[in-house]
This record gives sequence, structure tokens and C-alpha cells, in this order.
Amino acid sequence: MSDATLSLLVLAGCVGLFVWNRLSVGVVAILTALTLYATGLITANEAVAGFGDPVVVFIASLFVLSEGLESSGVTAWAGQQLIARAGTARNRLLIALMFLSALMAALVTPNGAAAALLPVVVLASRRSKQSTSQMLMPLAFAASAGALLVLSGSTVNVIVSDALVTATGEQFGFFEFGLIGLPLVLATIAVSVLVGRRLLPDRSPTALPADYSRHVDTLVEHYSLDVGFFRLVVDPGSDVIGSRREQVEVPDGVVLIGVQRATGEPAAEDETLSVGDVVVVTGDNAGIASLVERHALAVATTPLSRGTREALLGREVGVAELVVRPRSRVIGQVVFAGLVRSGVTVLGVRRLGKDRGADHLVLAEGDSLLVHGPWPAVEAFAAGDDVLIVDSPELVRRQTVALGPKAWRAVAVLVVTVALLATGVVPPAIAGLIGATLMVMTGVVGVPQAYRAVSWQVVVLVGGLIPLSVAIASSGAADLVAGWLVGIVGDGGPRVVLATLFALTLVLGQVVSNTATVLIVAPIAVAMADASGVALAPVLMLVAVAGAASFLTPIATPANMMVMGPGGYTFSDYWKLGLATTLAWFVVAILLIPVIWPT
Repeated sequence: MSDATLSLLVLAGCVGLFVWNRLSVGVVAILTALTLYATGLITANEAVAGFGDPVVVFIASLFVLSEGLESSGVTAWAGQQLIARAGTARNRLLIALMFLSALMAALVTPNGAAAALLPVVVLASRRSKQSTSQMLMPLAFAASAGALLVLSGSTVNVIVSDALVTATGEQFGFFEFGLIGLPLVLATIAVSVLVGRRLLPDRSPTALPADYSRHVDTLVEHYSLDVGFFRLVVDPGSDVIGSRREQVEVPDGVVLIGVQRATGEPAAEDETLSVGDVVVVTGDNAGIASLVERHALAVATTPLSRGTREALLGREVGVAELVVRPRSRVIGQVVFAGLVRSGVTVLGVRRLGKDRGADHLVLAEGDSLLVHGPWPAVEAFAAGDDVLIVDSPELVRRQTVALGPKAWRAVAVLVVTVALLATGVVPPAIAGLIGATLMVMTGVVGVPQAYRAVSWQVVVLVGGLIPLSVAIASSGAADLVAGWLVGIVGDGGPRVVLATLFALTLVLGQVVSNTATVLIVAPIAVAMADASGVALAPVLMLVAVAGAASFLTPIATPANMMVMGPGGYTFSDYWKLGLATTLAWFVVAILLIPVIWPT
């Protein structure tokens, strides 16, 4: 059996495993590389060389850049601005959402754009009384189109640009993809606006992402934050020094909630006050002013209440609702409103659904607390073992805070990275590493967060399938398949060659990830271009476009899957709008690519 035939058999097995969908795509990629080594088609070094390929490094760095933009609030801010300006008319709102999705996909990849805008679209749909099923599939499709606006928009773009460099020594420019990407974005929007209403279902999904736009109002009502509390520090010379809590005289209309020692522990009833202790009180402002003056106390904290709700949630600070876990280490500890622990302030305590107001509470399983403090301190509870956090602080912050404190640093890093990629001063992998490193060095993304941001499944997928792409080219399999295809199309001309490759890539891309599809098709496209005498640049750009045209099934891209539940879609809903969009892409690609990149 020839090496070419053996390579095609390995390819068939790889595709079969992808379609079978019982193993993760990463496992399939590793098995493919190991099979190629076991059959002698590649060496041991070639089997693992993909993981050190510059393409893989560049792709990994893009995930860190994407995380910086999302976690700093840039994407949420963009969505909020869109809702405020687009209005509620269906077509105007749909056009605005799709343009924003395309733009964000160019910056943070299609999957990142879909994930970031999903709650924004749900909120916009609720406010405009539109069905989410009419909005979310166009959102995902626009993200796929937007990925073709710049080189870093998708792993597919990086792969075809690398293939062009390998074959010719030239590469696509950073913005060169936009020459075809922008017409495709416009075509995608036009299809959704003109025929989307008829081709998309109009149904209510069973589950929607949480809407946190009124989160603060809900918590204010639930915890009855009507008056709030003052934290008053005992200064030297105060006449309350040496007194017990119940001995402190307070004016009418003022309630002494509790005392927190300078060490941070709540003071017991029989303990006397010392310098630096904090007295927590609630009541009317006049009475508290009298208390401060009478006992020589200093105001450390003013109330966070219904009247100052803007201070509860902002760029620097936020709130979280916590529930005490079973067997938690905090069970048995004393808390009260106004107590400061672990960098946060307890605003309210509830037991069995009832507000405990100014009472001291010995914590028990199931008690709930509302805490307030800097975002890092609030978010730290999500990783703790002592309490359950009711609503993700990360999601709350992204939906409700206009711009995070690190937003401008994230934007500056993005500008630097894009400038490096656009000018070609350094290779793309180096530019990506510089951008990712700056995101960490400037504090936009923490080191653990950067590791979590990388989709290691994609990294393993690309690294594991690069050897297959190499084997298909080096074994002669690519030339063999290209010869078959050229024999089928005959002398039909460059556009027939492009149409054939579009069909091959499209069919494979509906059941296999577009990244895997392009890695498989790229060497065949190179061989076909050589055999038919067509220039390589338009052929590879066509492969990139066809690889991104994953619209016919929900499993074609993660973005399609993300919107399936919130949109209330079934598997069969995708092909209707997907087919219309695919036909539009086919026409645009076949007409424009040979003009922009002469064949």
C-alpha cells in the first residue's frame, strides 16, 4: 500500500472519529498523530512538532488577548452602548447587533464574541419584545463573518496564511482578509434582515442566561437596605473607652448594632471598648451626628443603602450574595450588619428567608449574607469552600459595570498588538506573545487567569492535526486528491476550481470543526492550485471563507452551539437560514476572490 493511500485512510479514520463524536476532538487529534507515527508516515519529531509550531503559539496568545478585553469590561460596555442607541425596532436592532458581533469577532474570535454578546442580546430582546430565536442565530453567523475581517480573527485565517508562507514565502496582510470579510459581513446581515424573519423560528426558549441589569435593585429590596449603617471608630479620649456595649448611651432613633474590635473580631457583650474599636450604628443622621459629637467618635464608613445604590456597584467595588455551605468553617461565627471580614463588609443577613436586621447572628448552615467590597475580594468568594456564591460576580460585573478599571490598559495592549501584526515588524507568533505578556504585566489578566483563558482543546487539536496536514502533503495524498478533483472539473477555469474547493470544504466543515477542516483541506488546495495552474493566494483565501461558512448545523462551530439553548433552536432550525447565508457567501466568494486576488 502506498504512503498516499495510507495517508488517506488515516484521514478517513480521523474524519470518521470526528463524526462519531464519542471522543473529544483533542483525543482524536492525538490518536491521529500517533497513528501517523505508528504507520511510519512521519517521524517521532514530526509527530510532536505541531505543538511547537508558531501557528499554535499565536493561537494560544490570542485567547489571552481575548480574555483581557472581556474581563476588563470592554465587550460588556460595547453591548450596553449598542442597546442604548439602537432602539427597539427589529431590523435596526438586528443590524446593530450583527455589526457589533462581527467587529468583536475580529477582536476576540467568533466564540468569544458570541459568549460575550449572548446576555446582551437576551437583554435587548426582552426590552424590545423580540423573540431571542429571531436574534441569536444571526448573531452567531455574523461572528463567523467577522472572523474574516483581520488575520487574528480566527485560527482558520492563521492556518491559511501560514500555508501561503510555506508554499510561496509570502503571507496575507493583517487587514487583507477584510477585503473579502467586509462584503461577507454585509451579505450575512442582508440575508438575516431580508429573509430571517421567515426562515427563523419564533419561539420562547426553556432557559435564558441571567439578566443582571436590575441586580442592585433586587438586592436592595431583598435585604431591606432602607437606612444602612455607620461605622464609628473609637478615638483616644472618647468617653466610651472602658464601657461595655450596653453602657454606651445612644440618642433616640439610633440603634447600636454591634462592636468590632481593632483585631477584627466581634466584641462580646461583657467586653469593654478600647481605642481603635469600631461601633456600628444605624438610625437617623441627626441622631448619629449627636452620638459622634457626644462621645468623640470618628466616622469611618457612611451608609450603603437604598439612597446610595450607585456606590454598591461600580468599577472598583461590587456586591455578592453568599450562602453558608454545609460543614462550613464559618458555622458558629458571629456576624452582624456592618461587620468587616476578609476585605468585605456585611450589608445584611437573612435566615430562613427573613431579614435579621440589626440582630447578631451565630452563622448556621443555609444562612445568607450580602457582602460589599473591592471586586477582587468579592470574587475571591467564588473560589472558596466555606460559602456558595449565588450569582457569579464576574457575570454581574460584566453586565452591569460600564467599563472595568483595566479597560483602557486592555485597549492599549490591543492597539500595540494590532500595530505589530499590521506592520509585520515581528512574526505573528511574536506579536501575539508580546500582547499576551503585556496583558499580564499590566495587570489586566492574572497569571492563573491567563492559563485558564487558553482553550487547550483548540491548542491540542491544531498541534495534533498539523502532522496529518504534513503527511497528506509529503506522502503524495494531496497531489492524488487534487488530481482527481482537477480531472472532475476539467477545463472549467479558475472559478470552477474555487467552487469545487468551496463545496469540499463546506461539506467537511459541517461535521468537523472548521480548524480541523482547513488543516485537512489546505494541502489538497495547494496541490490543486499547482495542478490546475491557479494562483495559490485566491485558492487559500477561498478555503478560509468556506471553512468559516459553518452555518448548516449547530455542531459546526461552538458559537452555533452557544446560541442553541437560549434561542430555543432545534437541530433542524439551522439549515434554513444557514443555507441562504451559505449561498450568499458562495456567490460573493466566487465573484470577488478572483477579482481581489487574480488567479
